[in-house]
Amino acid sequence: MDDLLERLLDLYEHTPVLVAAYDGFDRLRYANRAFRAAFFVGPDEQPSWSEIIRRNHREGRGTVIRNPDLEAWLTSTQSRRGKVGYRAFETDMVDGSWLYMTETVQPNGWMLCIASDVTRLRPDERSVRQDLDFAIKASNTDELTGVANRRYTMARAAEMLQARDEARSGNGAFALLDLDHFKSINDRFGHQTGDRILEDFVKRLQPLVRRADCFGRVGGEEFALVLPKTPVEEAVLIVEKMLSMIRMNRPLPERPDFAYTFSAGVAAIAPADTLTDLYGRADKALYLAKVSGRNRIEVNISQRNRSSATL
Repeated sequence: MDDLLERLLDLYEHTPVLVAAYDGFDRLRYANRAFRAAFFVGPDEQPSWSEIIRRNHREGRGTVIRNPDLEAWLTSTQSRRGKVGYRAFETDMVDGSWLYMTETVQPNGWMLCIASDVTRLRPDERSVRQDLDFAIKASNTDELTGVANRRYTMARAAEMLQARDEARSGNGAFALLDLDHFKSINDRFGHQTGDRILEDFVKRLQPLVRRADCFGRVGGEEFALVLPKTPVEEAVLIVEKMLSMIRMNRPLPERPDFAYTFSAGVAAIAPADTLTDLYGRADKALYLAKVSGRNRIEVNISQRNRSSATL
């Protein structure tokens, strides 16, 4: 087996195909020579994906990023990266090359990336496929904040329930996060400031979202967090960390005393939950958090979960 592994690694090292593996925290754990050359990664380095993107962008190399706001681009891309079991897309590089990439994600969060250089294909064919890729991204993205939209987020929640039905995972949680007194923020400071608060909310929370989870905007000031294979107790700890982050935040430089908070409802998936059931229980918990004073988290655990927990 060791000899076979050595042979495979040697093949990977000398193939022109780009091969890389990221762990569940999106840190590069393996990359062959072709991948390291394309993305300027040293032989002994293990940077995170975002670190690779940031430093290559700073040096004017690597992936072409058309959004002038790099951090907004990262927020948007990370809201979709690694959220589905498999996806394929194309990307152009600063040096003029064109890559066809695939991402395969295992249940434990590890991701295998394989890319081929397709620069020789006709430019008009590449343009058509890139336009299609942009259209797909736009259909899954909230226009204002750049994170996943309601359709994409709820699809990930449905996949979490499907994994339960296929006995791949019995755990999972769903949370609804709603900004407190958001209407009064709009009324007092104007809708442009309200938009800035929504953008700030996403900017602060996205780095706290694990790659296997999905964070998206599902309404005006309402967001959802899908947490596959996560016990409800762990889900609450994650949301509490987010709430602490927002409590300490001061998003408006021109108003240094201004702060905002959010309320959250968390629901653990139950054995027979439908998506409507799960959303409804999280919504009930959110309502309880609102009427109990806001700036807090409430949990809704179904009777079925309670019964199983006491056995």
